[in-house]
Amino acid sequence: MLCLALRRFGQKLVRRHMLEEYAADMGPDRRLTTLDLVALGVSCTVGVGIYILAGEVARDKAGPSIVICLLVAGLSSVLSGLCYAEFGVQVSYSGSSYLYSYVTLGELWAFITGWNLIIFFVAHTATVARAWTLAFDNLLGNQISQTLHESISPNVPQVLGEILGFIVVGLVLLLMELLILRSSWIFLVSKVVILVKLLTLSFVIIAGFIKGDLHNWKLTEEDYVKAGLNDTSSLGPLGYGGFVPFGFKGILRGAATCFYAFIGFTIIVTRVEEARNPQYSVPMGIVISLFICFLMYFGVSSALTLMVPYYQLQPGSTLPEAFLHVGWAHACYVVTFGFLCSLSISIFGFMFPIRNLIYMMTQDGLLFPVLSRIQTGTDTPIVATVILSIIAAIMAFFFRLTDLVDLMSVGALLAYSLLATCVLIIRYQPQRRTGGNEAEVQEENGPAAEKLTLQELLFPGSSTPTPLSGQVVYVCSSLLVLLLTLLCLVLAQWSVLLSGDPVWISVVVVLLVLIIGITGVIWRQPQSSSRLPFKVPALPLLPLLTIFMNVCLMMQMTADTWALFGVWMLIGFAIYFSYGIQHSLVN
Repeated sequence: MLCLALRRFGQKLVRRHMLEEYAADMGPDRRLTTLDLVALGVSCTVGVGIYILAGEVARDKAGPSIVICLLVAGLSSVLSGLCYAEFGVQVSYSGSSYLYSYVTLGELWAFITGWNLIIFFVAHTATVARAWTLAFDNLLGNQISQTLHESISPNVPQVLGEILGFIVVGLVLLLMELLILRSSWIFLVSKVVILVKLLTLSFVIIAGFIKGDLHNWKLTEEDYVKAGLNDTSSLGPLGYGGFVPFGFKGILRGAATCFYAFIGFTIIVTRVEEARNPQYSVPMGIVISLFICFLMYFGVSSALTLMVPYYQLQPGSTLPEAFLHVGWAHACYVVTFGFLCSLSISIFGFMFPIRNLIYMMTQDGLLFPVLSRIQTGTDTPIVATVILSIIAAIMAFFFRLTDLVDLMSVGALLAYSLLATCVLIIRYQPQRRTGGNEAEVQEENGPAAEKLTLQELLFPGSSTPTPLSGQVVYVCSSLLVLLLTLLCLVLAQWSVLLSGDPVWISVVVVLLVLIIGITGVIWRQPQSSSRLPFKVPALPLLPLLTIFMNVCLMMQMTADTWALFGVWMLIGFAIYFSYGIQHSLVN
C-alpha cells in the first residue's frame, strides 16, 4: 500500500504537459523580424553588466583577466543559447525553458525552472533599479544622496536615506511599467536605444585604447608601493599583480559572476511566438546578439582595465568614473546618458517574459490563480506585477549589487542546465501523437513489453526511438547530471588535486570512467528522425558540456548566495507541495 502511494506520488512529480494543450490558447501575432529579435536581445543583455559589473569583477575578483572571465562566460552562454534555439524552433510557443521542462522532464522540474526564472527576473529588476539610481545620482553630482542624508534626522541610520531614494525610483519604475504595458512602439524604442548604446560603447572602447596604458596589465608590487599601498605583505584583497592578480580561482569566480552579463538573450525565446520566421530568426537572433554582446563586453573591459589600474576602480558608476580618472570629464556625462538609456529599456524588456511566465504557471495550476488576474483595458496581470515590484524593491533595498547578480546567475545557470538536459532527453524520445494521459500511459507501459538486455543497451535493434530506449536515455541522463555535479564538487578542490593526493585523483578517475561509459550508452541509442530547422550539434557531447560548464560556474558562488537561493527554493517548494501538486491541470 505504501509502495503504491509512493509510486503515485512519484508519477505526479514527473507528469508531463502536451504541446497541443497550449496551441488553443496562443494565437500568434507574427510581426518580429530577425533584426527586431537581435535588437531586443542586445538591448536586454548589454546593460548593468557592461557599465557596473565589469568594474566590480575586475576590482575584486579577476583584475585585467576579466577578459578571460567574459570569454568563459560567453562560451557557456553560447552553448546554452544553442539548446534554447533548438527548443525555440521546435516549440513555437512562448514560455521559455519552463514550458520545455514541462514537456520533457516533468512537472516538478518545470516548477523548479519557472520558480528560478521568476527570481532571476525579479532580481534583475532590482539590480537595474539600483544601478539606475546610482547612475542618475552620479550624473547630478551625487546631489540626491547628499540631500537625503542631510534632510534625515541624525538619529536615523544613514542607510534609510538610500532606501528612500530607491523607494522613489521603484515607484516611478512601477508607474512607467503600468503605462507602457500596451505600448506597441517598444521595439522601435529598443532599436533607437541599442543604436545609442552601441555608439556610446564604441566611444568608450576607442577612447580607452587611446588613453590606456598597457602597463596596467603588468602591475607589480612596486606599483602598489608607489600608489601608497606600502604593506605589500597584506595585498590579499588587491591580488598579487600581473594580468591574473587573483589566480585561476579568481578567473572562475569572475566567470561565474560575469555569466549574468550574457543571460539577456533568453528574451528572444520568450518572443518566439511573435517571430515571422522563428525557425530562422530565433537561432540567428541568439547567436548574433551573443556575438555582439561579447565584442562589446570584451572591448569595454579591456579599455577599462587599460585606462585605470584595477585596484583603483570605484564601485558604482565605473565607466564614468574611469573617464574622470583620465581627465575627460565631459565624456563622463556622455557615458552616463547612454547608461541611463540602456537601463531604462532593459527593465521593460524583462517585464514582458515574467508576466508571460507567471500567467502560464497560474493557468497550469502551479501558482495561485489570483496572480493571473488581468487588468481591464491593458491585459496586464496587475496583481503579479504589483507583488513582484514590491519584492524587487525590497531586494534592491537590502542586497548589494554583486549579491543580486550572483543570485541571478545561480537561478539562470540551474535553469539552463535543466534545459540542456531537456535537449539531451527529448532527442531520443519516441514521438507522442496522442493526447495527454493516453500518451503517458503508453510510455509507462511501453518499456514493460520490451526486455532490457546488455545487447539491447549497446546495440538497439530499432533505428527509431522506442519507449524503452527513451526510458534508458531518461535514466542515464539523470545519472550523468548527478555524476557531473559530483565531479564539479571534486574539481572545486583543485588545490588538493594539484598536490597529488591519490584518493582525490582516484575519485576523479572513477567519475570520469562512469561519465564516459554512460555517455557511450546514450550515444548508442537511436535518435528521433524528425526534421528540425535547427538541431544542437554533436549530441550528446554538447549538452553534457553545457551542463558541466554551468555546474562548474555554480560551484564558484559564495555561501551567502546559496543561502539566499535556498530560502527562495524553500518558499517555492512550500507553494508547490501545498497547492500546485493538487491543483495542476495535468492532475
